[in-house]
Amino acid sequence: MNLPNKITLSRIFLIPVFILILSIPVDWGAWNIGATDLPVTHFIAGMIFLIASLTDWLDGYFARKYNLITNMGKFLDPLADKLLVSAAFILLVELQLAPAWIVIFIISREFAVTGFRLVAAGEGVVLAASNMGKLKTVSQIAAIGFLLLHNFPFSYMNIPIDVVVLYIALILTVWSGLDYFIKNWHVLRDSK
Repeated sequence: MNLPNKITLSRIFLIPVFILILSIPVDWGAWNIGATDLPVTHFIAGMIFLIASLTDWLDGYFARKYNLITNMGKFLDPLADKLLVSAAFILLVELQLAPAWIVIFIISREFAVTGFRLVAAGEGVVLAASNMGKLKTVSQIAAIGFLLLHNFPFSYMNIPIDVVVLYIALILTVWSGLDYFIKNWHVLRDSK
């Protein structure tokens, strides 16, 4: 197993830790930040999420730089991304930090694009991620980070950056999904 795949696996192994920290009802206290309190568990989970998200860039960097792209990596990397982001958004709904309807749109788009990619792969077509899709991913990661950290560092200025970035992530998610389907519709149309 090469280095990029090990990094991807580390991201997958961080997901249960992230889930447990936010799910187990332990009160480790909270820090007052501006107009709100930041529970220590949310801070720790936020740091784990951001570190895991950074490994997504890191594994791709090493895979491309050293020509270490493998079929296992092509499978594990998007799986790890979707598991991490989906787990985070679902937990944000449970913590009442994100509206369920937005999370449903975001996760539904991920399922739809994944299904579309499976159909394309069955036809021997590889559909690469677009720049719009990458921007969507960055906005989702930023939204999750700000929501987990209760809008820190903007909480001192009383600016709801977390909510603004969440809506930007929603718009980019829907837009990139539509763009993806429009550009690649011929794959479904021409499939056997």
